Amino acid sequence: MSSDLTREYEEQGYVAIPDLVDLATVAQLLEETTAIVMGDRGNIPGVMSGTDAQTALASVLAVHFPHKVSPLMHDMLSYAPIVAVLNQLIGPDVKAMQSMLFVKNAGKPGQAWHQDEYYIATRDRSLIGVWIALEDATIENGCLWMQPGSHKPGVLYPMHHHNDPRFDGNQEISDMPYERDSGVAIPVKAGSVVFFNGYILHRSLNNTTQGARRALVNHYMSAQSYLPWSFGSPPVPRQDVRDIVMISGNDPYAYKGIEELTVPFIRPEVA
Repeated sequence: MSSDLTREYEEQGYVAIPDLVDLATVAQLLEETTAIVMGDRGNIPGVMSGTDAQTALASVLAVHFPHKVSPLMHDMLSYAPIVAVLNQLIGPDVKAMQSMLFVKNAGKPGQAWHQDEYYIATRDRSLIGVWIALEDATIENGCLWMQPGSHKPGVLYPMHHHNDPRFDGNQEISDMPYERDSGVAIPVKAGSVVFFNGYILHRSLNNTTQGARRALVNHYMSAQSYLPWSFGSPPVPRQDVRDIVMISGNDPYAYKGIEELTVPFIRPEVA
């Protein structure tokens, strides 16, 4: 890997690498998406068994933690070309804690400005989102947008509710030092991968096309750090969550064992 990639990531807060996932694997991931939604990988909450694939997919916004029901999705956490980049950006010791499979159908909303470290706190600021395009992501169908360099201060900005129909019901950052409709679009082809810092401000707009924009998003961090994540309702902070998958290198906290806290589920489309 080029040192230019590391410099770009450190300066911009993200880097997009084309053709990192081969198209045969992309095709398998698309097929697997249908299998999960149809209940072929288990009767997880929200499955659409008993209907045709097109109807089922049209009813889904996202699949949370698909790696816990799909061997293929689990294997993608350790996909060698992605791990090579993570080792350059994070270091030799890497663990994963989350996977999300987004199915952004025609006319459906995106996510407003947010920072992933707001939701997944890491003690050492090593969180990286890995956004794998399963279909061409364009401005029209809701590709990622970034605020380059916004990760540098290490500030988590406050969140508030919004009424913007372009975005889903999740909260949006307020009081950020950028214009709300500024930023840089990151259109990519299927098989491309976007790596982005946990502190960078990013969003995606609504899908204004007639097709879907599916993407697999996995989250990683240094295995040398605790993962002080919160769980429950209301959320209860935990000093170090051990619901992880080791990806490469050594786990300094292996003596703590592994726990199962998260469960896979399908989030339905909003009206």
